[in-house]
Amino acid sequence: MMRVNALSIDLEFWWCNEFLTDYLPCDREDGFRDSLRPIFAVLDAFDVKATFFVLGAVAEQYPEVVSEIYRDGHEIACHSYSHRPLYTMNRDEFEDELEKSLELLADYNPIGFRAPSFSLNNRTKWAIDLLEKHGFQYDSSIFPAKAWLYGVPGAPVGIYRPSRDDISIHDPDGPIVEFPLSVLRLGMNIPVSGGFYLRALPERFLSWSIDRVAARRPANIYVHPHDIYPGPPLLKVPFISRLITYHGVRTSLEKLIMLMMRFSFMPMGALLEKMSLLPRDGWIPAAPAVPRRPVGRDDTTIPPLPALGLSRHSLDTVAQQHTTRARKQVRETGDSDEI
Repeated sequence: MMRVNALSIDLEFWWCNEFLTDYLPCDREDGFRDSLRPIFAVLDAFDVKATFFVLGAVAEQYPEVVSEIYRDGHEIACHSYSHRPLYTMNRDEFEDELEKSLELLADYNPIGFRAPSFSLNNRTKWAIDLLEKHGFQYDSSIFPAKAWLYGVPGAPVGIYRPSRDDISIHDPDGPIVEFPLSVLRLGMNIPVSGGFYLRALPERFLSWSIDRVAARRPANIYVHPHDIYPGPPLLKVPFISRLITYHGVRTSLEKLIMLMMRFSFMPMGALLEKMSLLPRDGWIPAAPAVPRRPVGRDDTTIPPLPALGLSRHSLDTVAQQHTTRARKQVRETGDSDEI
């Protein structure tokens, strides 16, 4: 029986990238709607639902986009408000960001959280208490590997409950379920979850790695819109920043399609509820849904999506626009040996 894995999208602007922070132009276009079209072409083609970790600033600027995502059957979760990493804030500042985001996302009752830049670690473990205080039931911020900006190398690689005293230790009485980002153990923990790793890893190694992870536990895969959309400007930044920001963007759509062909995915909250790791009433299905106040397609308080909004493009159209080499024909079921 095929194991179901978690798929999530960090819904944020292209400039929400720590490697670009010191080099951003004052005048910039977000290209936000265009950046979503490749993702939705893939999700629609494979009828996959995902968790969207929504930045509060995005929900503030594009409420109609978040509403449409929710109505399409996806889970809405929280990604803080401004994308400031936790280690740049104190408790009060972080709580202000949480409260502002939760107010903007109130109709979707988010129960999941992801820290900007995966910045939850033992230096910022105080955030666990605030997540519990504000009703979150699960988190997906911990990378059990050492990376350039983040990582908790000693943390469990499977789903666990972080201790308040040391988030790398499982505490069965911990208040929050942690769904860490997937890593492959090859002498050391190698990140294979998505994002930069989706762009940088060769297709065959990526497929083999996720297969190895999924054979043991549900994999946790994530992507940013700018990981597969080459629209943002190429800024003059140092080599490492340029590599991590831009490498592989034009071929990553093929890899995302390959993952959809080879593996099964669902929203994180639904998967945790299916595994009996959340209270039975903890996961709020995206569609049909019963949010805190009635929301429907005819609700006059929800702005209608403009005609030039998230208009769906076919997978072939998007692939032609956003890749530089021919893509294999996509079938509903793919040969397990074909990548």
